[in-house]
Amino acid sequence: MSRLLLRQVHVIDPGGPAHGQDVDVLVEGGRVMRIGQRLAKGDALEVRRAGLHASPGWIDLRAHFREPGEETKEGVTNGLDAAAAGGFTAVAVLPSTRPVIDDSSRVEHLLRRSEGHAVRLMPLGALSKGLSGQQLAELYDMHRAGAVAFTDDQEPLRNPRLLLLALQYVSVFGGTVITYPQDPDLLGQGQMHEGPLSARLGMRGVAPLAEQVRLGRDIALLEYTGSRLHAATVSTMEGVALVRAAKAKGLAITASVAAHHLLLDDGCLRGFDTVYKVMPPLRDAATIEALRDGVKDGTIDTIVSDHRPEDIEHKKVEFGQAAFGMGGIETAFAVANTALKGHMSLRRIIERFTHGPRKALGLPVQHIAEGALTDLTLFDPEFSWTYEKATAVSRADNSPFFGQQLTGRPLGIVRGGRHHWSPALQEVAV
Repeated sequence: MSRLLLRQVHVIDPGGPAHGQDVDVLVEGGRVMRIGQRLAKGDALEVRRAGLHASPGWIDLRAHFREPGEETKEGVTNGLDAAAAGGFTAVAVLPSTRPVIDDSSRVEHLLRRSEGHAVRLMPLGALSKGLSGQQLAELYDMHRAGAVAFTDDQEPLRNPRLLLLALQYVSVFGGTVITYPQDPDLLGQGQMHEGPLSARLGMRGVAPLAEQVRLGRDIALLEYTGSRLHAATVSTMEGVALVRAAKAKGLAITASVAAHHLLLDDGCLRGFDTVYKVMPPLRDAATIEALRDGVKDGTIDTIVSDHRPEDIEHKKVEFGQAAFGMGGIETAFAVANTALKGHMSLRRIIERFTHGPRKALGLPVQHIAEGALTDLTLFDPEFSWTYEKATAVSRADNSPFFGQQLTGRPLGIVRGGRHHWSPALQEVAV
């Protein structure tokens, strides 16, 4: 791509110079060259479409690509293609692979595998060696190699001293620790949200207490160290309240919610369909409202896909034996937009995909401005569409949104000198 002209695009970029305006944006050589009205096309590739919106590039802070070890479920290249289809210009990939991403050489390997793609892969390094929770991994070496933060994913970090040391250690180089707030002993063998429905269905429940106890511990350690913490996939009223209180005290804490937790409730499990088996579990309707309020008021900084691709062999089995997780990287924005439309402004929704993730990682805020490096997501927030398995980019068989109508669709991404168009962006002409 040499030159690209976005014609009369509506900009959603809070704090940016073109926010809220309908403008032409000329991109050349990986930078935004001009923003204005009736810009000359010249030899540029022109993109013109009714309903076309642009924002700084979206970042997904939580996705699993299953590489190395289980590439047939997704893989780095296919995962990045799926991320592009989902409107993401960058994606943080979890370290819980086989082998675990717990040293600098494995971080470097992931980065090499992603070279040349329009989407930036951001490796998350393991907190502990082998995700064992026994010994800190090589955090600084991984940071120097390109790891953007550190997490043991959903593995239980039972030893509070290890988390204390990690928080102290990363503060030396401005790093971020990402915790998963679920106490494994309180979680037990829970399969779904603990409540009246779990009792009726005869399934072991996961009490909100499991999140409350673990998140309370992690926040106490954060306050002691003065470091930076990100609480991943908060899913309870109690969790939202704890994060809100911690922010009020001035602690450097951010939090995320999975897109599907904003739309789907535990009633989806009445038919024992394993595609709805996720961890944290789908909660009740009242909790969904609390999570939406947390997104609206900024307690929850970012919305993530929590993309966990699985194959039929791991999902189409007895409920108790099925793997947790659902595919969601292509539909994260559409699901969140469908859930939140009418509850809050489009500006706030987009902030949770742009400014929020950058804040969590300590990255500078990106704006659409003349001279800035090109990092754009194109989308239509009113586009009504149906996600179909036949046209899905991800290999994940475990999406509950196949055949479902959603509102809001990514249309393409532009990052550096590369771009990726959605099939929905038809009006592209030279």
